[in-house]
Amino acid sequence: MSPDPRPVLLLTRPPADSQRFAALLPEWQAVISPILRIVAVEHDAALLREAPGLVFTSAHAVASAGPGRGRLAICVGGHTGSVARQAGFAVREGNGFAESLLPLIKATPVPLVHPHGRHLAKILPVPGVVVYDQQAQPLTAEAQGLLAGANPMVVPLFSPRSARLVAAAARAARSPMTIVAISEAARAAWDGPFAEQAVAATPDIEAMAAAIRRLPLAEQ
Repeated sequence: MSPDPRPVLLLTRPPADSQRFAALLPEWQAVISPILRIVAVEHDAALLREAPGLVFTSAHAVASAGPGRGRLAICVGGHTGSVARQAGFAVREGNGFAESLLPLIKATPVPLVHPHGRHLAKILPVPGVVVYDQQAQPLTAEAQGLLAGANPMVVPLFSPRSARLVAAAARAARSPMTIVAISEAARAAWDGPFAEQAVAATPDIEAMAAAIRRLPLAEQ
């Protein structure tokens, strides 16, 4: 039997994030195989509940801070900002890059605390608290089968760490692979095989979906 020529999306974010992204590209077949597992860790919950202001670089950290009660939340981008608003925070948003938070932090008169994951891409100039771990896990048997096959694949990369982990898992891949990165840092972290590569115009899932739609593979 000849391989199906249609490209397949390999989505390696945690399940809810991957499902949210797949919904933006309903015309694509998607295989979800998280390379990371988000696991809560013990932390000083009272410190976060009582903090006058929070910095969120991931939506995964919002719940750790308790109810917003109108407190300030400086958020890295739109999705994290939306989750923080739903929790009752007064939100100021960056442009999706952690660097965009620096002027917002500098202009904020209240003390800030940054709840974040154990693996942090950028250290910000505010006190930080680790509230979850991003634990690596192997790809599913279905994903490994796709990598070993001949179908073309598109692999979205949402962080440098996940790019390194997926690249390591894909070193022996036979599938023609296109990588689409959310940032230059994520693209640079990939050291696995690829046939084509692209970088989203802005660091958000809408731009990632748009970049995938512009691929020559999308016309198949």
